Amino acid sequence: MLNNTLYTLGRIILLLFGAVMLKLTIQRHGKLPAGPKIFVCNHPSATDPFMIHIIARERLNVLITAKAFCVPVFGWFLRTIREIPVPLEQGSLALEHACQYLREGKSVAIFIEGKISPPDGSFLPPRTGAARLALLSGAPVIPVGIFLRRELSICIKSKISGSLAQAHWYLRGPYAMTVGQPMQFDGDVEDRQNVRHVSEQIMHQIRLLAQESEHRILRPNLAAASL
Repeated sequence: MLNNTLYTLGRIILLLFGAVMLKLTIQRHGKLPAGPKIFVCNHPSATDPFMIHIIARERLNVLITAKAFCVPVFGWFLRTIREIPVPLEQGSLALEHACQYLREGKSVAIFIEGKISPPDGSFLPPRTGAARLALLSGAPVIPVGIFLRRELSICIKSKISGSLAQAHWYLRGPYAMTVGQPMQFDGDVEDRQNVRHVSEQIMHQIRLLAQESEHRILRPNLAAASL
């Protein structure tokens, strides 16, 4: 099928791009469980929704802002490989699509901050989409911490659906991802306090993993000594 061919080709290109342009490193805390999983990550650049595909060997569908699907050719590519559009103010619809993929045995990825992180290297407060998806599906959460050199990001402006948009892309420089241990959650998805608590637990792990990624880039000797 066309979508499988495009997905495989795209993943090969990303692997080459990661090795040549990003000096990509991936560190895992353990073996990933079998079956569908929810990869939950921080979001330091617009490059992340692409690079996250190489975190697992299995097929991975990513929740991406619906604006990206409006870009000519690029939007067609995203729809063809069955990425999941997240319409503005309609996140519940995207979660329904993601749950369906999980029921089909497919893994998905979601960025817990919702938007690109602040340029100063801090994190945005976690949104509840990842927690709701974990509670709705029962699938394990795989936290992922990403770190890159923010000063090397490039701001690219473009027109999408008639309006000007800009995004910070990371096209060259060290890029590190750390994959944490699976996290399992249960409880009532309508219990807002529980949903918020789950969101904070996931975000806490992502922060720690992002710090590990940062150490591998900024303090490589210290990171190696701690292994």
